[in-house]
Amino acid sequence: MDDQTILAIVAMAGASLTMALGAVGAAIGESRIGAAAMDALARQPDEASSITRTLFVSLAMVESTAIFCLVIALILLFSNPFIDTVVQ
Repeated sequence: MDDQTILAIVAMAGASLTMALGAVGAAIGESRIGAAAMDALARQPDEASSITRTLFVSLAMVESTAIFCLVIALILLFSNPFIDTVVQ
């Protein structure tokens, strides 16, 4: 195997690892945020609007981490400056 093929394989492995860890991390974070929000709503139903607003902001911030992982994976796959040709 030449250097370009090895770089392409490493880029694909890095992209898949980035997406896997990013998706698992975001899923765990979102589930913990949701559970904490449900617990808070059960304890203080009068504060539902404040808790819900904080819940959505927190979920958006955690989801942005998964989107950043997707962007990094796409950069590794499609615009990697170290790979000249696409390996087929």
